[in-house]
Amino acid sequence: MRIGIYCGGQNPVLCGSYTFENEIFRALINSDVEGDLTFVLYGHEKEPPTVLPAVPHIEWASLYCSPKNNFLSKVSRLNRKLMNGLSFSKNKAKVLSGHEENIKQFRERHKIDVLWFFGPYGLELDVPYIATVWDLQHRLQPYFPEVSFGTEWNEREKYYETFLRKASFILTGTQVGKTEVEKFYQISSERIRVIPFPTPQMKAEKADFHAKNILEKYKIPNKYLLYPARFFPHKNHANLLLATKLLNEKYGYEFPVVFVGPDAGNQGYIKKLTAELGLNKQVHFLGFVPKEDLQALYKAAFALTFVTFFGPDNLPPLEAFSLGCPVIASKVSGAEEQLGDSALLVDPKDPEHIASAIKNLWEDEALRQNLVQSGYDRAARYTGKHYVKEVFTILREFQAIRRCWQ
Repeated sequence: MRIGIYCGGQNPVLCGSYTFENEIFRALINSDVEGDLTFVLYGHEKEPPTVLPAVPHIEWASLYCSPKNNFLSKVSRLNRKLMNGLSFSKNKAKVLSGHEENIKQFRERHKIDVLWFFGPYGLELDVPYIATVWDLQHRLQPYFPEVSFGTEWNEREKYYETFLRKASFILTGTQVGKTEVEKFYQISSERIRVIPFPTPQMKAEKADFHAKNILEKYKIPNKYLLYPARFFPHKNHANLLLATKLLNEKYGYEFPVVFVGPDAGNQGYIKKLTAELGLNKQVHFLGFVPKEDLQALYKAAFALTFVTFFGPDNLPPLEAFSLGCPVIASKVSGAEEQLGDSALLVDPKDPEHIASAIKNLWEDEALRQNLVQSGYDRAARYTGKHYVKEVFTILREFQAIRRCWQ
């Protein structure tokens, strides 16, 4: 069976989506594939990705065409807008219709039996496909502007309603995610499969080496609280700032706070709030940093404070696990399932609760070490190799059905 996978247009600035997709690509390339599964990676670039080795179970197909008619390039930009929380372009119908025709030609030329989409950028097509759902927060928390501004809510709902209902299989990272898909879109439970998100495999040795220099490079003090997140309102930087102020005034602890990530429309407000709270000397805005630096920042941090309002799956806590960085994370729906007892879970709406967790972690070294070890254990349990192995099982199961037509 031949499986088509879109490859290209990944943007490191997208943070979580970029990390997730690269982890699966690496695992796919390095996996031993038994049987007759062949994966055809396709993209609009002329040449295959440089990281793509010559392995028997992977092929490359270029859909490159002139920039004027390069619908795949256009739809790639469209997909990035969706993942950035921005609305679709006004020419969406024209772009997507061109993309569908491009995919149809690709399918016929390369005899594709199934398409596998790693994220929320697939299309409803006349070919079996596997969809991946990261979250459905526009249904759960529609008040956040990034999922509701203008026509955004309607566009998201129309997209998921059509795309998910026609999918052959839907992948979620948690049972909570599966339940949400069933609830909102009335999809058969048998078609929704739970595969825990893989822990990004960070290079601990490199991180150790660079951690020694990272403080000097970015002019930040040690023992800082790290929060790598784009500046969306749902990332909840505001309540972390209020918790930091509480730590100062109530407990006498002045923790440095390091924000990593580019602006997504809310950074100006967060900087203003930082100044109003008198925290300018404590809070450091680093913007986007290279992956190598991010690894070092995890390694040198006192803790990750991931206080987002969104779930059920989040990748930064998993990154922290792999590098021995203790995790304080929001107790959002699905967090207990994803993170277990490897993180201190807090109410993201309550600055006092966030501050108390940070204080407890500072005062209890045994607790901190237990979290570090538990994080390492979770990191080893769910890897990219485990993830693709589960998908291989689904594909082999589907072979008996897919062989019934050409």
